[in-house]
Amino acid sequence: MRTIGILGGMGPEATRELMARITDAVDAKKESDHVPLLVDMNTQVPCRNAAVFEEGSDDPTPVLVEMATRLEKSGAKALAMPCNTAHHFAAAITEAVGIPFIDMVDVAAKAAFNVMGKGGKVGVLGSTTLQKMQLFDEPLAELDCDVIYPKDQQILLETIKSIKSRGVTRAARSILQRASHDLLWQGASVQIMACTEFSLVNNALDVGVVGVDPMNELVREIVRHSKGEVTA
Repeated sequence: MRTIGILGGMGPEATRELMARITDAVDAKKESDHVPLLVDMNTQVPCRNAAVFEEGSDDPTPVLVEMATRLEKSGAKALAMPCNTAHHFAAAITEAVGIPFIDMVDVAAKAAFNVMGKGGKVGVLGSTTLQKMQLFDEPLAELDCDVIYPKDQQILLETIKSIKSRGVTRAARSILQRASHDLLWQGASVQIMACTEFSLVNNALDVGVVGVDPMNELVREIVRHSKGEVTA
């Protein structure tokens, strides 16, 4: 099994959840069957939201590049990052290292396409920043899918902040369910949980919705890279 480097800490709960899902995803008979991980749990990465939309805010790019290069030097054979918004800076990470960077946004978009097909509407549950970045718009457009967002994006951003500080609450689940219903009403029966904090919330999607969890898609690709099934 090849070692995978994790750019973590954005936020810590999501990173811990990713590690647990990687462990659960392997049908291991012994310890050495599991995916070896190098995890940089860096909770000091500058705010990705502020960096893009607030003038004068600290740029997280140098920190993310430093994390990536450090993980590569430590023996990682591929990199992954359980934070959707941080993928806005993925190009800089990819350019800084000589090992594969597993793009969580890209694999989630492809998973949604595999369910919906061309010309379908894909709902994206994420922050206002995610929509402004159009992070999922380009990969889904390339697959000929229309992107739909909930009408009340601000409340989703507040929910993300709440989950980061207080964990998953009944109120957070209720807000996600309402947003999911809004997307379904707009015609998006396939919906991407486009924030790793939302991946922590069970039973958050409306009845009849097919959910795509980017974290689960990332886990599958991590295991494949570790097994050597993917080399680039």
